[in-house]
Amino acid sequence: MNKRTKIVATVSEINAKPEFLQKLFAAGVNVVRLNSAHQDIHDTKQVVDAIRAVNPSIAILVDTKGPEIRTSSHGVALEVTKGDIIFVKGDPKGESGGDTLYVSYEFFVRDVSVDGYILIDDGDISLQVIGKENDRLRCVVENSGKIKNRKGVNIPCVKLRLPVISQKDAQYIQFAIENKIDFIAHSFVQHADDIKEVREILNASHSNTQIIAKIENQIGVDNMDNIIQEADGIMIARGDLGIELPVEKIPTIQRKLIKECIKNNKMVIVATQMLHSMISNPRPTRAEVTDVATAVYEKADALMLSGETATGEYPLQSVAMMRKIIKEVEDTLGKFPIKTPPLDNSILSVLTNSTVIACNKLDIKAIIVDTMSGRTARHLASYRGKIPVYAFCYEEHVARQLALSYGVQAYTIDISTSRDCFLQNTVEFLVKEKIIALKDKVVVVAGSFGVSNGASFMEISTAQNLIENFEG
Repeated sequence: MNKRTKIVATVSEINAKPEFLQKLFAAGVNVVRLNSAHQDIHDTKQVVDAIRAVNPSIAILVDTKGPEIRTSSHGVALEVTKGDIIFVKGDPKGESGGDTLYVSYEFFVRDVSVDGYILIDDGDISLQVIGKENDRLRCVVENSGKIKNRKGVNIPCVKLRLPVISQKDAQYIQFAIENKIDFIAHSFVQHADDIKEVREILNASHSNTQIIAKIENQIGVDNMDNIIQEADGIMIARGDLGIELPVEKIPTIQRKLIKECIKNNKMVIVATQMLHSMISNPRPTRAEVTDVATAVYEKADALMLSGETATGEYPLQSVAMMRKIIKEVEDTLGKFPIKTPPLDNSILSVLTNSTVIACNKLDIKAIIVDTMSGRTARHLASYRGKIPVYAFCYEEHVARQLALSYGVQAYTIDISTSRDCFLQNTVEFLVKEKIIALKDKVVVVAGSFGVSNGASFMEISTAQNLIENFEG
């Protein structure tokens, strides 16, 4: 593990071939993302099967579409010119054409106010609402272009009365349960209750799938504190954020979200257009390199590639470039470890905080931890220390889910392993894999009262001493 910040890469059914997936993982990908907005269940199942055939320990994240509005699937595209007057109606079966645009939300006219704005296709076309006429909105076109079918529609700062879980979302949540998907990234989360609705479905089936809340609009930003408490992690989805909010606010929001997630021991992913130009070019822009570096400096758990790896011409080069930038920045960060107090007054928080402090003062090469639920490893990750954490888990899904945690490399071990055998076997394994040497100092965080009782001690020694002690 030569980087602490993780990489999430989006894969589509188009390129989900075993050879490509193997190269993708070798290049540095930690988690594979599948976007349900551009797939159906059959396509997604194909990709999941392909990933697990290559390596069953690879973590998988599935996006839901969330409550979204699109232009109608019916009719023809509208060619519009700045200053044109067009009408917008809410009817998913309506046929767009002439001077009328239909959208998929039935109560669109009711919910959108006069003087508001309608942004279409990632904000490429902007309409200002200048009046309401019975069942339609009268709008003036602010910039020329073509309004195509099935394109996303954003209404900044408007609370729409859409269901939190659409019919397709429900199908994908059930798919995640049946196929033991590691993460669901739920789109357009606005309140903590949105996460609770998804969790109720998961809990009813005793699913271990974790929920990542995608923050994509002003309402979600306003409620970030409650959402962070309820979710297992946050995705800063800067695409829709940049449409819903003034773009100059995005860096500040990103910084605050990362800081709050670290403070609350929740995973945080920075997403959208990290290396966007590499969809069609072999090299990124200087601005993109700086953007990736900024997220690493801010200590995000993971960075995400979307079109770069899903449909781009240079997917492997995109991953390799992101990995290089991460490594370059982290080599600098290693000299300036963050000093933070324990997350709370629990034994686990104080113990893991003390571990990271010890690593900052001593020449330690690795932190070794056993964990039943992943809590101990995630606590260690939350302090953003410079020493890698090697987590040995008793459940395969826990090991996969730690793939999103900063600086953690996870493995699976036998649940019947005793404390003595755990120390000997794990240290021997890391030496055999040339991750550490016999003379290296390591920190072990483990428990003396069974795996279900959590960590209770920290031990510092050389790898050789730990091995020889138990062999003797």
